[in-house]
Amino acid sequence: MAQRKSRKNTENTKPKITGYIAGSGEIHKEKIVDTLENNYMPYAISVIVSRAIPEIDGFKPSHRKLLYTMYRMGLLGGKYVKSANIVGETMKLNPHGDAAIYETMVRLTRGNESLLHPYIDSKGAFGSAFSSRDTPAASRYTEARLDDICKVVFGDIEKDTVDFVDNYDGTIKEPTLLPVAFPSILVNNNTGIAVGMASSICSFNLSEICETAIALIKDPSHDIHTTLKAPDFPGGGQIIYNRDDIDKIYNTGRGGLRVRAKYSYDKANNCIDITEIPPTTTIEAIIDKTVDMVKAGKVREISDIRDETGINGLKITIDLKRGADPDKLMLKLYRLTPLEDTFSCNFNVLIGGIPKVCSVRELLEEWTAFRIECIKRKVYYDLTKAKEKLHLLKGLAKILLDIDKAVRIVRETDEERDVVPNLMIGFGIDKIQAEYVAEIKLRHLNREYILKRTQEIESLESQIEEWQAILDSKQKVKSIIVKELTEISEKYGKVRKSDIIFASDEEVIIEEKPDYPVHLFLTSQGYFKKITPQSLRMSGEQKLKEGDTIFQHIEANNNIDLLFFTDKSQVYKAKAYDFDDSKASVLGDYIPAKLSMDEGENVIYMAVTSDYSGFMLFFYENGKAAKTELSAYVTKTNRRKLTGAYSDKCGKCVSIHQMFDDNDIMLKSSASRLLLINSGVISPKSKGVQGIQVMTLKKNQSVLWAKILTENMVKNPDYYRTKTLPALGRLAKGEDIGEQISMM
Repeated sequence: MAQRKSRKNTENTKPKITGYIAGSGEIHKEKIVDTLENNYMPYAISVIVSRAIPEIDGFKPSHRKLLYTMYRMGLLGGKYVKSANIVGETMKLNPHGDAAIYETMVRLTRGNESLLHPYIDSKGAFGSAFSSRDTPAASRYTEARLDDICKVVFGDIEKDTVDFVDNYDGTIKEPTLLPVAFPSILVNNNTGIAVGMASSICSFNLSEICETAIALIKDPSHDIHTTLKAPDFPGGGQIIYNRDDIDKIYNTGRGGLRVRAKYSYDKANNCIDITEIPPTTTIEAIIDKTVDMVKAGKVREISDIRDETGINGLKITIDLKRGADPDKLMLKLYRLTPLEDTFSCNFNVLIGGIPKVCSVRELLEEWTAFRIECIKRKVYYDLTKAKEKLHLLKGLAKILLDIDKAVRIVRETDEERDVVPNLMIGFGIDKIQAEYVAEIKLRHLNREYILKRTQEIESLESQIEEWQAILDSKQKVKSIIVKELTEISEKYGKVRKSDIIFASDEEVIIEEKPDYPVHLFLTSQGYFKKITPQSLRMSGEQKLKEGDTIFQHIEANNNIDLLFFTDKSQVYKAKAYDFDDSKASVLGDYIPAKLSMDEGENVIYMAVTSDYSGFMLFFYENGKAAKTELSAYVTKTNRRKLTGAYSDKCGKCVSIHQMFDDNDIMLKSSASRLLLINSGVISPKSKGVQGIQVMTLKKNQSVLWAKILTENMVKNPDYYRTKTLPALGRLAKGEDIGEQISMM
């Protein structure tokens, strides 16, 4: 017992910690915030800067290390080498394991078809970007070399165009960036997920990007849309062009655009052949989703679907049932399957080591600035080498004056260490020049050799002057970039793979739904039922919640449009066929939940229409009335919710009526006054307007309701009619104070 008590006391005295560091068998107190900052933050920064986010040259570190390794191996224009050898060499720069390196390599190859302009020319099975089952062969079976486009990726890299740093063990130097001569950051797609941020860059056509970059260099205010139409994906497909979406991507670097598959109809075999798909999906995902739709009964026109991808490229074949319309079927599949998908853009790029979401214009400007620096460094390198060579040749030229003297000085010098100083004294040259002269072979001490070398002096001086002029003029540097981009576009440019379809030309998908008569019921508490006439005849009493009543009962059909007006000046649109056929014995669908209405929002009226003819009448408690054409609620897209359905500045909306022709309306105020008006005196206005004052009210009075005049509502309707509006109305006569008038 004593031992048990001692243990309990020990537990009670243990310190409560929010975080800890384990070491030397001891536990130390540390705030959890400090732990995260000291341990997790460096890791997060490392992932962002050194792994997942591409830099302005268009490459992540893993890409850059792999390609530079292949460049060092002499694979630019050389023979094919086994991928396993490339992976092994790359591990000298990238110590993350051979599997990760080979996976990176696969994506950069021509065989995988992931990029518009692959950087690696490949031989063997490298899998497919559009199939999750077509995996690449092992690295020992495949071969690769650098593609021809890498000539403009690595151009002049030996001329100090970019900085070099030590690799992870300090044995090899590697470039921090590659001196790409075109905006590869926008030419090849790139995605990455870091810690707390991500990057997703779509690809653009090389010719269009080069043309846009040239135009921006010449005119910084250039309209990008005139030269850069839209992205261009390696797998082709059709881009649904929406100017607002494109503007958002171009201007902010974020947004999405819809891409759909391309197909053709084989009339002889009554089948559809899909040959290009969106970049965000795979063959298997499309087939699996289509099969699910067929099993669910949502697609009935398909008899079979299969993958026929082969040596000729991607191909998904859909066999149709007799009489099926291929175009209508594809429109339906675009909506129900990944055959149409959205590519989300997030142009997050490391600029100077800091992640930044850039617009297209900003990316091209940053790349131009980067390329200007590369060219200046290259020119400065050439200029320095030329000046050094000129300096040596000028020393050599002085020997031309007396070759015999140079030979005599060397021959008569007793010690080797005195040769250079004696040459310096004899010809008036510096140490560097004297060292150069002293190293000339005996066979070259002839006038012909020296004359040939010294003839270079004039051309070198001219070249030095030209290079210096380039360094002194930013405009000349830009001219070099323009020339390079023009040549690259002509040599490597290709025709667009992705077609552009304008959103206005899109066909609207009209899914055929069975049409039949129905009875629609709406209760005062917001419950809705759709019952067929046959079911209604066989039903008993309507089931309702306690205190609930049938508010509206309308005979319509299954394809009718429903407009549910709410007490928050909003209207929610639906189709009758969106609701399942019901029975009188059930409560029905609760509309606020079914249509995802705002919290506390309630339905106060239901309008039905097939052609949006007629108008809506709104009566407010402050005595105002408004008329709005029903066509004002038509939308081009399938929007479910419309705000500002009627005015919210007139107090409570006490009555709503859907009408096709003008009719007499009876209004009742809280002062027991009645007023009869004709809806024709109210002019139609746009939705959301306050309308006109029809009933005059005294302080603390309000309109209780407004009803369409019926035969038995009052004995003498004209008694309550007035020639001018607004009007106070008349007190209800005794014989008119019946059930209908008393209703509130």
